[in-house]
Amino acid sequence: MLAGLRLVAASPDSTVDYSSKNLSSVPRDLPKGVEFLDLSCNHIQQLHRDDFRNMSLLRSLNVSWNSLETIDPDTFLDAPLLEDLDLSHNRLRNLSGQQYLLNTGNLQQLNLTSNAFSTMTLGSAFSSLVKLKRLALEAKNISVGDFKNIAEVKLCTLTLCLGDELGYEARSLKGVNAQRLQMISSSELMDCGPYADALSLFAEVELMNLTGGYRELSKILSEKVKILTSHLYFTDISIEWKDLTHYVNVILGSSIAHLGISGVVMSHLPYIDSYVIQESKMKSFSARQAMVKSFFFSQEAVCNFFINMPVESLAITTTSIIHMTCPKSPSPVLKLDFSNCALSDSIFSRVKGQQTLECQNLGNVTQLILAGNNLKSLQLISVRTRYMKSLKYLQLGLNSLFYEGQEECVWPPNIITMNLSSNCLTDSVLQCLPKGIETLDLQNNQVSVVRASILKLENLRSLNLNDNRLRDLPVCDGFPILNELLLKSNSLHAPSVNNLKSCPKLRTLDVSHNPFTCTCPLRSFIHLGIKSDQSSHTSIGLWNWPIDYYCTYPENLRDTILKDTWIPEVTCNAGLLAATILCPTVALIVSVVVLCRRLDGLWYIRMIWQWTRAKHRARTQSDDLAGVEFHAFVSYSQHDADWVQNALLPNLQGPAGRLRICQHQKHFVPGKTIIENIMNCVEKSRRSIFVLSARFVKSDWCHYELYFANHQRLSRGSDGIVLVLLEPVPKYIIPSKYYQLKSMMDRHTYLEWPQERSKQRLFWANLRAALEADLPNAPITDLEE
Repeated sequence: MLAGLRLVAASPDSTVDYSSKNLSSVPRDLPKGVEFLDLSCNHIQQLHRDDFRNMSLLRSLNVSWNSLETIDPDTFLDAPLLEDLDLSHNRLRNLSGQQYLLNTGNLQQLNLTSNAFSTMTLGSAFSSLVKLKRLALEAKNISVGDFKNIAEVKLCTLTLCLGDELGYEARSLKGVNAQRLQMISSSELMDCGPYADALSLFAEVELMNLTGGYRELSKILSEKVKILTSHLYFTDISIEWKDLTHYVNVILGSSIAHLGISGVVMSHLPYIDSYVIQESKMKSFSARQAMVKSFFFSQEAVCNFFINMPVESLAITTTSIIHMTCPKSPSPVLKLDFSNCALSDSIFSRVKGQQTLECQNLGNVTQLILAGNNLKSLQLISVRTRYMKSLKYLQLGLNSLFYEGQEECVWPPNIITMNLSSNCLTDSVLQCLPKGIETLDLQNNQVSVVRASILKLENLRSLNLNDNRLRDLPVCDGFPILNELLLKSNSLHAPSVNNLKSCPKLRTLDVSHNPFTCTCPLRSFIHLGIKSDQSSHTSIGLWNWPIDYYCTYPENLRDTILKDTWIPEVTCNAGLLAATILCPTVALIVSVVVLCRRLDGLWYIRMIWQWTRAKHRARTQSDDLAGVEFHAFVSYSQHDADWVQNALLPNLQGPAGRLRICQHQKHFVPGKTIIENIMNCVEKSRRSIFVLSARFVKSDWCHYELYFANHQRLSRGSDGIVLVLLEPVPKYIIPSKYYQLKSMMDRHTYLEWPQERSKQRLFWANLRAALEADLPNAPITDLEE
C-alpha cells in the first residue's frame, strides 16, 4: 500500500534506476537532469550534502531498504523541487532530529515507516512541510503532543504502522489535521486505544492487515457515543463469516455512512442464512476482491446476507460469484454494482418446480451495473430487470451478450441510459432497446447498419457506435432529437453528408479513424469538417477534426489529413467537366472557322496537305526512271501560253526549281506527226502537267495529250498526271466526249492557281514538290524516233 505513495515517472529519459546495485553511497555520476531517482535495496548508510548537488530537477527520491543512519541537514539544499521522498526500512532513530526536512518545502509525500524510531515525537522541521499531503510514520510509542508540529499541515492521508508492542497514550492523535487515517496492523488488534481515537477524530479511517480483534472493534463501535468517522474501510484482512456478519450488523446500527472492504479472505462460511438488521443509517456497502477459504458452503446464504442489507448503494466487484439472489422483501437499494464478477443470465431469479420466478423486490433500484460478467442473452436480461420500475441507468458492457430477434424484449419503462459496449451484438439489437432511452452506448460491437424503420427512439440524444462495422452515416428519422453521434473506427469510406439533413438537432459528430477514400464522394464531408472549424452554434461540430481524419486511399494520398486534401470540383461534376471541355473546344472551332474564312485557312491547309503528300510520295515511291529525261511535260492551251512562259516555266526551271521541263515549242521534232511528238514527250517525262482552263477543255490536241498521259499512267503503274487549275472550270462546259477529264477532276487532287500574291509561293512549293526527282544526268537532245 505504501508503494502507492511514490510518483510515477512521466518520461523514461528523466528516470534513473539504481536499485539493488549493492551501492554503499550515492553515485557521483548521476545526470543533472534526473527527475526520478531510485536508490532502494542498497547498503547506503549516510546521505551527504554533496550527494544531490546540481540536481535541481529532482522530484522523486526512493532510498528505502538501505541502512541509513544519518542524513546531513543540507542534503537536499540543491533539490528544491523534491515532491516524493521514501526513507522507509532504514535505521533512522530520532523523528525530532530530521533537520534535512527544512530544505524540502515542496515535499508532498514522505514515508518514514520501518525505521528505529522509539517515539513518534515529530521535530520542528516537520512544520515547514506546508505542502505535504501524504505522511507515513511508525514508532514504538505514541504520546500526546507528538503531532503538534504538523497541526497546521493539512494532510490528505496520515498512515500509521502499528506494531505488536505499541505504547499508545489516549488522545495522542488529537490535533492531527488529516482527511483520512490509514492504520496498518502487524496482525491482530492488540491495543484498542488508537482505533477508538481514530473513529472519534477522523472522517475517513482505513484499517489494514487485520487478522483478528473484530469483537473488540465491535465493542468500540457499540460503546462509542460520538463517532466522527463516516467512511470506514478494511483492506487486506482475514475474517471468519460470523465475525464479518456480526461486525457488519454493528456498523449498520452505527452512524457510519459508508463501509468498504477490499481484499478480504473469508472462512467458515455458512450453510444457512445469516441475520441482517433491516434498519440502518448506513448509505453504502462495497466489497472488492473477496475470496473464500471454505469449499463447502451455501452461496445462496452468502448472497442473501448482502442483498438484504438496508443500504442505498450495494457493490460487490471483482469477486467470483456466479449468482445473486433476490431480496426477501422490498429493498431500499438504489444502486447495485456487481461489475467484474462471474454472474450468469439467471441473476436475481430463482427456480420453483418447473417455473422460473423473477425478482420483484428491487423496484427502487435506479442504477444497475453488471459490466464484465458472463451474461449472454440480452432478451433474458430484459426479463430479469422487467420489475425494476425505477431503473434509469443500466450498464451491461464487457459481457458476451447477443440478440437474435426471435423473442421480444420486455425492459422496464424508465431506462434512459444504457451501456451495451463490448458485446457480440449485431444489427438486430436495434429491435431490443427500451423505447424511452436517451443515451445509448453500443461501441465495440458488430453493428453494420442502422435502419430507421427499425430503430424508433424518439427520446434518444446520444448514440455511441464507435468500433463497429458501419459503412455510412445513419439516417435520423427514428431519433429526431439526436444531439450526439459517435462513429469512430468504423468502415466509413465516404460518409453521405446528405443523411445528416434528417438530424436537425445534431451538434456533435465523431467520424475519426475511419478508412476514408479521398475521391469525389468525400468532397461534401471534407466541406463539413472545414465548416465545423468555424465553431458555429448552429452547425455540426466534428470531434478530433482535423488531426484524426486522414486518407487511406488512393496510395499517393495515404495518411494525408482530409483538411489538406484537395479534390477539384471539376473532376467530380460531370456537367461542369463537360462544360469545361466543350466550351473551349467550341470556341476554338468557331475561331478556326472564322479565321479560315477570313484568311483562306482551308486553302492553306489543303496546299500544305498536298505538299506533305508530295514529299511523302517522293521519299517512299521508287519510280523506274530509265529513259526519263524530263521532270515534266507541260500541256496547255495556246491562249494560256503567256502564263506558262512568264510564270510557270521560270518558277520550275529557274534557280528556285531547277527542273527539266518538256515544251512542245522547244522539244517537238520537226517532220514527225503531232501525235508522235506528244507520245515521245509523255514517255520521256516523269510527270505530265495539264494547265486547265476554259480554253483547254475546248482544245482537241490538249485532250490527245491528256489521253496519252493517262495511258502512260496505266502502263507505268504510277500516277504521273498533275492538274493545275488556272481558272475555275465548271464541269458542265466540258464536252461529254471528254469524259476522262471529268473523271480525273473527280479523282485527282488538283492545284488551284491563286490570284493573291501572298499565296503563290505556297502554290509553287507544292508544284515543285510534286515534280522533284533525281533524274539520270543524260544530255537533253532533240527527240528522235
